[in-house]
Amino acid sequence: MNKAEVLKEIIEQRRSIFPKDYTDAEISQEVIDEILHSATLAPNHKRTKPWRFKIFKGEEKVNLASEMQAIYKATQPEQLFLEKKFNDIGFKINKADVVVSIVVNFSGMVPEWEEIAATSMAVQNMYLTCTANNIGCYWSSPKIVDSLKESLTIEENQKCLGLFYMGKLD
Repeated sequence: MNKAEVLKEIIEQRRSIFPKDYTDAEISQEVIDEILHSATLAPNHKRTKPWRFKIFKGEEKVNLASEMQAIYKATQPEQLFLEKKFNDIGFKINKADVVVSIVVNFSGMVPEWEEIAATSMAVQNMYLTCTANNIGCYWSSPKIVDSLKESLTIEENQKCLGLFYMGKLD
């Protein structure tokens, strides 16, 4: 196959694959680095490189799950609290081998939408690199990421756009 055919095949195969379908196998650091490197190759106006990613593995990932569950519990009125949703938050994070926070850094040099678009293109590069490496992944943007304080250090000019879950597939 030529490069165009390989690229077309990867684009056609790209899907959001959820943690319930991930195996317990670990993603190698080399593949994680490749996925993140591909993100940094996204086009961005004035070279602002507005994306900020933080990797959660191991204990940090467990802490992220606990923090998000606590946020959900604290922000839901008692009559709207769902035990299943509370448990799902922990399950999804803990089932993924790697969780990456997606944060946009607004430089003030270009319109905010351009930096959101550049960050989104960086995530698309991550999706395609995951697909090429048989890594399941998906981008989730639950409202509670706005309240993440302990796990993320969000500056005044930044906004968390969600979490990117990754796990090995059979």
